Amino acid sequence: MKDVLSDVLDTIELKAAIYFHTDFRPPFGVQVPPFQRAARFHLIVQGQCHVSLDNGNHVLLKPGDLVLVPNGSPHLLSSAAEHRGVTLADALVTSGFSGRGPFVLGDGPADDGCQMVCGHFGFSAGADHPLLHAVPDLLHITAAERATQPMLDEVVRLIVRRMFADDIGAEASVSRLSEVLFIEILRAATTKAPELQRIMTAVSDPQIGRALSLIHGDVAASWTVESLGRAVAMSRSRFAERFRALVGLSPMSYVTEWRLQRALHLLNRSKTPVKQVATQVGFRSAAAFTRAFNDRFGYPPTRRPPTDSAA
Repeated sequence: MKDVLSDVLDTIELKAAIYFHTDFRPPFGVQVPPFQRAARFHLIVQGQCHVSLDNGNHVLLKPGDLVLVPNGSPHLLSSAAEHRGVTLADALVTSGFSGRGPFVLGDGPADDGCQMVCGHFGFSAGADHPLLHAVPDLLHITAAERATQPMLDEVVRLIVRRMFADDIGAEASVSRLSEVLFIEILRAATTKAPELQRIMTAVSDPQIGRALSLIHGDVAASWTVESLGRAVAMSRSRFAERFRALVGLSPMSYVTEWRLQRALHLLNRSKTPVKQVATQVGFRSAAAFTRAFNDRFGYPPTRRPPTDSAA
């Protein structure tokens, strides 16, 4: 059976990168700008840091804590919640940070410094899935909660060891580990994020999970609500009701959306002709596919996706 979660992450092209590890000396404040198609994470190694969103959501991170800020949301990293600080661009100039070694800001005592590993998870332009919408706008996992999740805890410890060793290949190693980190964060967060729990339940549900595996295993098949319900031994109405309750979309809306997401992935990764891509993802004609693609993404499949910036 198709591993649904793996297929989703492959298709949306999850890529992790570390952009710095910090040594911020109080008082400090760094305004992290918005960035589309990204989720940022911050992991505290020493000291503490306030993380604040524009909507007022706020957490205080202590050693061992980590936070995930999805949807590219702008946020403030600060030694005190009321300290506004400077933009990230200005902080980089002031510190003289070159991209290697720690990002040092401020000149207070080293013992008071806030050491963090900061990175981001990027997704391809247009990438979407109910899983991404289910993540809360500020996902905080404490050191105590980490301790109850052995896989997550071990990945975090490996990231810290590799990042602060500063050996050859450390950043590449940490980036690969961070992709695992994203999956383990999602697993660990289900108890505190109801929408995320609902989606993860759908994937593991004996019947809805099997239906999702069938869709992801053969997206071009002529699926109907009846055929999917029959394949998982459920009546049409009961299957449609439970699928929507867990996934958040009707079965056929999910099939159509996933066909378009697979098409986007194929077009981004290869020079496969549009007509062939349309067939591969289950559209009966290139014209129907082109209309659906343009309606969904705002540009035709013959054009490269628009780019955006961190501004």
